[in-house]
Amino acid sequence: MIDVHILAIDLAKRSFQVCGTALGGAVLFNRMVSRAKLETILREQAPCIVAMEACATSHFWGRFAESLGHEVRLIPPIYVKPFVKRQKNDAADAAAIAEAALRPNIHYVAVKSAEHQARAVAFRTHQSFVGQRTQLINALRGHLAEFGFVVAQGPTGIKAVGGMINNDVTQVPDAVRDIAHLYLDQIAVLTQKIDELHFKLRAATKVDDAMRRLCTVPGVGPVTADAIMAFAPDFRAFASGRNFAAWLGLVPRQRSTGGKTRLGGVSKMGQADIRKLLIFGAMSRIRWIIRRGVMPDNWLGRVLGRKPRMVAAVALANKMARTIWAMMTREQNYRIA
Repeated sequence: MIDVHILAIDLAKRSFQVCGTALGGAVLFNRMVSRAKLETILREQAPCIVAMEACATSHFWGRFAESLGHEVRLIPPIYVKPFVKRQKNDAADAAAIAEAALRPNIHYVAVKSAEHQARAVAFRTHQSFVGQRTQLINALRGHLAEFGFVVAQGPTGIKAVGGMINNDVTQVPDAVRDIAHLYLDQIAVLTQKIDELHFKLRAATKVDDAMRRLCTVPGVGPVTADAIMAFAPDFRAFASGRNFAAWLGLVPRQRSTGGKTRLGGVSKMGQADIRKLLIFGAMSRIRWIIRRGVMPDNWLGRVLGRKPRMVAAVALANKMARTIWAMMTREQNYRIA
């Protein structure tokens, strides 16, 4: 395998498709190997270009290949799809990865360190627990509604459920009381874990300069700052704040042709977690302005005067993303213009 120029790997859990190509692009081999065999191939192969789709486990294999002296290229799957020939199978996917890696204008994904991925695990765990708690709360509210008890939305409304179902006057079957206590116990456990994770995030903002800098932006809190640090690559990889906002998906979808520009809604093709949290933060700022009852005499006030709230929130989130890029690349805190 000395003559291999690009080693394209179609990743999986146990069986991997490996396609080796020469310097000119000719396919030398394309075969399926086991996980142990793949490790052996990477160890025995002379330093070459290892190309993979940027998908699950790709960063682990990228770090492993880099430790052996290989050059790793992680390609977004959407850039690989056009090179799949006819029917889709593992061999065709591996060959398509090798073909995409040869193209000069492909944008690659940077290999994340283990510490960088650890941040993502903490954020995903926090969001998963919040989603599970919401699911349990909604299920409990639905069950109690069948017996005439309407409970307010959110964790705050659940606090009154315990006293409500334990009241002797309440006409609720004992089986329903027992089930409700099961729900309340699970909600309490999840709430405790969520508070512990949130406390760690707030503590990190006091010792991490980057997170503390991000939290100076209006509408950005510890959770949003943690998501940005967990999922955003090196900010210097973007030529401008506009490129960073486009990477997040905070730009209109284009259907332009013949010199005529046609813009639609946001594309939603970027990083969904950061985009969602930035829009939430923008909406919180807009609600605060609306509660004051006086529109500010600035850019945001003029946008709110002629656009719906959600459109204004997406525009503000786009501006926040550009501001974050400028702050992080220049290592400066937020300043009111």
